[in-house]
Amino acid sequence: MSNIRLSVLAAFAVIGASLLSTAPPASAQADPNRMLDQFEATFGRFEGFRRSGAKGVCAMGEFVGNADGRSLSVATAFSGQPIPVIVRFSVGGANPKAPDNARSQRNMALQFNLPNGERWQMGNISAPVFGAATPEQLLGRLQSLQPDPATKAANPEKVKAFADANPEVLLQGRYFASQPVPASFGTVNYWGVHAFAFVNAKGEKRYGKWIFEPLGGTQGITDEEAKARGANFLFDDLRERVATHGVAFDFNLQIAEPGDRIDSAVVPLPEDRRKVTLGRLTIKSVAADSTGECLTITFVPTTLPAGVEPSADPMLAARAAPYALGLGRRLTEGANQ
Repeated sequence: MSNIRLSVLAAFAVIGASLLSTAPPASAQADPNRMLDQFEATFGRFEGFRRSGAKGVCAMGEFVGNADGRSLSVATAFSGQPIPVIVRFSVGGANPKAPDNARSQRNMALQFNLPNGERWQMGNISAPVFGAATPEQLLGRLQSLQPDPATKAANPEKVKAFADANPEVLLQGRYFASQPVPASFGTVNYWGVHAFAFVNAKGEKRYGKWIFEPLGGTQGITDEEAKARGANFLFDDLRERVATHGVAFDFNLQIAEPGDRIDSAVVPLPEDRRKVTLGRLTIKSVAADSTGECLTITFVPTTLPAGVEPSADPMLAARAAPYALGLGRRLTEGANQ
């Protein structure tokens, strides 16, 4: 049996386990096929590519947890021993030719390969909020943005009507509009946006939302600099930075307090909440081309280790099934990076 077939089977095994262990209540479910079909209808179908974050590159990293992480969770990621991490950096959207020099989303997806075959997967984005509060709201937003066959553009009246009724869907776009174009994949913050419970050896739970913050701080570029760098500078920039200066992120957890919303990906925790550094992620290498170990991985954020549990956020629970179906379509078409 080929290596790629083995990796595909392993990917489906992980996703299947996640679906069984984190199935959302009936009220939170949305038809995953309908959701995936709507993504394609709204943003276009690019065979073999991921339906979200299509333009990406694989990297390999290492995570070393610390004592603060161990005090909050029994997860083996925080043992203090180096943990290998598969990393995928990408530009938001379904277009594999999305421009790097736009004020748009950047992604950093992670798979921690923990001892005894345990996995921890994450999908982190360069905004503190997700694009919708519920699966139904996300589907409605996508429907409102679907291009008209005659004009090849979305109907502005439909877009406005849905946004007026669902103002949460505008929060993420407003955030990106307020930020400069990131200078690099390695100089931008990446938020988990969902809340998770961290469980320690005493069984105590503390909820929080995490953020990966670059060691050298965030760095943006002016619109003029972005234009000069062109539409395809991020991958080579990342390779150069890793090879020469190094790229690393602190894994920080913002701790929720009683009364804080922990069931919504569009409501950040208050800025004054305590932040704890749980360890450091260091990027060790970047794939020289469109191959790499992340090619057939679908980063399902409910694939969690012992010591970390999902919150009741309906968007969190609803992500696994469309991811699995998207992977199936991609592999049938011939997986591309």
